[in-house]
Amino acid sequence: MLLSEIRRQIQESIRQTAEAKFGIEISSIAAEVPPKPNFGDLAFPVAFDVAKKIKQSTGEKLNPREIAQAIADSLANLTFVARAEVAGAGYLNVFLDRAAFLASSRAEPLLPNSGAEILPKACVEHTSVNPNKAAHIGHVRNSVLGDTFARILRAIGRRVEVQNYIDNTGVQVADVVIGFLYLEKMALPAIKALDARLAGENISFDYYCWDLYTKVGRAYLNDANLSEKRAEVLHAIEAGNNPIAEIADYVATRNVECILQTMERLSIKYDLLPRESEILHLHFWDNAFERMKELGVIRYETEGKNSGCWVMPFESHESSEEHEADKILVRSNGTVTYTGKDIAYQMWKLGILGMDFHYRRFHKYSDGHWAWITTTEPNPAEPQAPEFGHGTTVYNVIDSRQSYPQEVVRKGVAAIDPKLGLEASIHLAYEMVALSPAAAEELGFKLSEEDRKRPFIEMSGRKGLGVKADDLISRLEQNALSEVESRHPSADEEEKRRIAHQIAVGALRYFLLKFTRNTAIVFDFREALSFDGETGCFCQYSAVRANSIFRKLSAMQTGAREERARLLLDREAVNQVFDADTTAEIWSILLMASRLEETTEAAAAQAEPAIVAKYTFQLAKAFNLFYHHHKIISEPDAVKRAVLIEVADAARRALSESLALMGIEVPAKM
Repeated sequence: MLLSEIRRQIQESIRQTAEAKFGIEISSIAAEVPPKPNFGDLAFPVAFDVAKKIKQSTGEKLNPREIAQAIADSLANLTFVARAEVAGAGYLNVFLDRAAFLASSRAEPLLPNSGAEILPKACVEHTSVNPNKAAHIGHVRNSVLGDTFARILRAIGRRVEVQNYIDNTGVQVADVVIGFLYLEKMALPAIKALDARLAGENISFDYYCWDLYTKVGRAYLNDANLSEKRAEVLHAIEAGNNPIAEIADYVATRNVECILQTMERLSIKYDLLPRESEILHLHFWDNAFERMKELGVIRYETEGKNSGCWVMPFESHESSEEHEADKILVRSNGTVTYTGKDIAYQMWKLGILGMDFHYRRFHKYSDGHWAWITTTEPNPAEPQAPEFGHGTTVYNVIDSRQSYPQEVVRKGVAAIDPKLGLEASIHLAYEMVALSPAAAEELGFKLSEEDRKRPFIEMSGRKGLGVKADDLISRLEQNALSEVESRHPSADEEEKRRIAHQIAVGALRYFLLKFTRNTAIVFDFREALSFDGETGCFCQYSAVRANSIFRKLSAMQTGAREERARLLLDREAVNQVFDADTTAEIWSILLMASRLEETTEAAAAQAEPAIVAKYTFQLAKAFNLFYHHHKIISEPDAVKRAVLIEVADAARRALSESLALMGIEVPAKM
């Protein structure tokens, strides 16, 4: 039986006792984890709530200790409870029957609802890189957060659809088009020929666009006529069906293809790529605009600085001019703002727009999964697309600088459909990623002495001061390969590179996940790839070490597992093993491994993947100590050996599954 189910049964027993003995109904019963094993395995402060409710309903004062003792007595008939004690002013501490728990949990999945799709659908939008150049390290944090959170939601049984919004008609794409047209003097055929030549030289198209985008930014400073072209080009792109729009479509599509390949290196996949061009050409905004006008959600300003604009009229604790601008949905010149288009897109994601895209398959992953992309016209040759959108909850992974526009979207959608409310739209905000001076130099930045003394180096995509995601991953793989070669010189080259890739991805993903979302990150190669401390490498190494135990066991005599199962049925002998462990280390490891489900549920409820990362590190650290302190395979006492092996197996499974939640693989060796 899983720890979560035991907790639920104890809570139900407490609820029944409170009603039967005190006439009190309790809707929610808090469960806590005591700081030390000798204080119990689960703690319930419920007696204080019961005493308070009794006083409110009858005026009678009852001692919480007396209430806790009555509840403790009622738990004696639960087979998995060894005893319940009252502590302090009225805390109820529950001690589990350790042998019974080990026997009942050994065959249970640690995440019983993983992939079950028993809960309502959630749409998770992440990555959403402007398709004008290569992805950078900041985009990687967005993508890793979004991908991990989608995995967490699936693990608790939610159906999840992952979307990657493609702003293929925005100003950043227009800038690159300007670069091709006016700086490089290239029309579409020449751009396609350039792309083919670059591929032959093993140069990625998105890398070329990265440099061109920087070049355009510099040219704007010296050429006013060029910057004036932006509005003209942007208008042509939004209108569509013209040569400039065709260039923009080619540039954006090729960059999206490159970005998807980059993210696939990190095991990140998508279900749908909704494009802004379809939101415009299928008139999603027009539909949303009319709805909002009819409902009075927006108003037309006739005076003041927003005169001639359609505005979302709600107040906020923020009142800066920047935030006032975010409330504008339609400018006085009739153009729609990003916030306005985001509201229409959010309405579609929640299934309340009353319109839909057309779809075609875009990218096939190695496991056969397809990423679909939106289109303006149906294609009879395409198979039937899955039903996209219609989520009950939408999670938007967007950096914290967009918090206010996201709040406008959230309140706008709630005003349009009060049944959905504010809870339907959730902004997963996160802070920036910078580089340590050492990491910046390793990636080729030229730093001054003053820069080397700084705590971090900031980046700017427009100035070309950024770290391409592929460069970062490749550097990590190169550094990891050196470590693998020093540890396993006789391994074949393919295996070394596979392990190096797994270590590199694990190092990067864990580094980006171990900090809470509201923490700014300073990335450092040495810190990320360390085999000591709170790193992905350390967690992977612990899982590899655990797997090695069971490789050795599988090479031993057959029937050993059946013999262990028989020995574990002797509850008295098993409890003697636990009781003899005065530090409770063996029991603590088992209990910690059993808390993966509740850890995952907490990460989902708080929308905080760092909770899983912290749990994984704590379990890895505890397992390493357990491994050093006990002779697991060579333990002479048969019952103790059986207990140690089963506990090691529980830790191994929990480590592997928690790492998988973060998109981190366990290498065969390290």
